Amino acid sequence: MLIRIHPDDPQPRLIKQVADCLRNGGVIIYPTDTIYGLGCDIFHAEAVTRICRIKGIDPKKSHFSFVCSGLEHLGEYTKSIDKSIFRLLKASLPGPYTFILEASRQVPKMLKAKRDTVGIRVPDNNICRMLVEELGHPIMSTSLPMDGEVEYYTDPELMEEQFGKLVDMVIDGGHGGILPSTVIDCTDGTPELVRAGAGAFEA
Repeated sequence: MLIRIHPDDPQPRLIKQVADCLRNGGVIIYPTDTIYGLGCDIFHAEAVTRICRIKGIDPKKSHFSFVCSGLEHLGEYTKSIDKSIFRLLKASLPGPYTFILEASRQVPKMLKAKRDTVGIRVPDNNICRMLVEELGHPIMSTSLPMDGEVEYYTDPELMEEQFGKLVDMVIDGGHGGILPSTVIDCTDGTPELVRAGAGAFEA
């Protein structure tokens, strides 16, 4: 199902419809401030497993991120953060970054990496922000399986054509980007670049 949501002024009725889908264990394709992603409710293990099947990956060996609406989720899903790292996050988010932090006990076990870490995203995207706020907790996020033409990962109508039978909803929030978020590991107190992406590491 393709749902068109205004990127600047998302319709609350449609946001609620998508959030209800997530609460019921649905899998969605949705826009961020970088590329479109696959997402589900972090507390629905079956939905996480569905996403892993779509991507052809092993849940035990995968790295997932949480999309949050703001930094208020940090205290719940991550362990205590060094003041300098918190200042870095506050200066960089919302933005095209994923920060790897130590996971708290609140993070579902199957979403933790082997090192007991979790990736935190706060995209500069109104649809994401409103969706997380309506749901009441973060959304699990991972990239689409990119093994075809770039148009299939930037054009929501083509995403619906290719992945529509595998997911419950495709949100059309306009054309997406082609660069993923920049991933920065902050687990040892010193920011370390893991993957270069849309956000400048030097910044």
